[in-house]
Amino acid sequence: MTEARTTAYAALVMRLSLGVMFVAHALLKLAVFTLPGTAQFFQSIGLPGPLAYAVFAAELVGGLLLIAGVGTRWVAIALLPVLLGATWAHAGNGWVFSAPKGGWEYPAFLAAATVVQALLGNGAYALANLRTGRRPQLQAA
Repeated sequence: MTEARTTAYAALVMRLSLGVMFVAHALLKLAVFTLPGTAQFFQSIGLPGPLAYAVFAAELVGGLLLIAGVGTRWVAIALLPVLLGATWAHAGNGWVFSAPKGGWEYPAFLAAATVVQALLGNGAYALANLRTGRRPQLQAA
């Protein structure tokens, strides 16, 4: 049985965690690997280089939308292919993400967490709640 009193806060924590993770990975592509370097990596694994720019934009914009709590369900669903692609890209490296070139369990877990976020929705303290007038409420046990 779902604990209804805390579901909105669980969705908030998940939404913020995923949003920060997506923004951090976008900034990693920009500042550390560079976008041209990321495009070269995409090409090295058989993907079109320009896809790297689309993934960067999806991670950055999608992550910010998740943090803000705007369109959470749709954003999570839209970001799922990015994580499934990352799982595929790391599949040959083994299970443990600390393995050379990273393993596949971290992006696979994040894909599952993104599905959970899509199911949960905005949660508490989302900008989208301002439009609908929803407020988180703690109920008595």
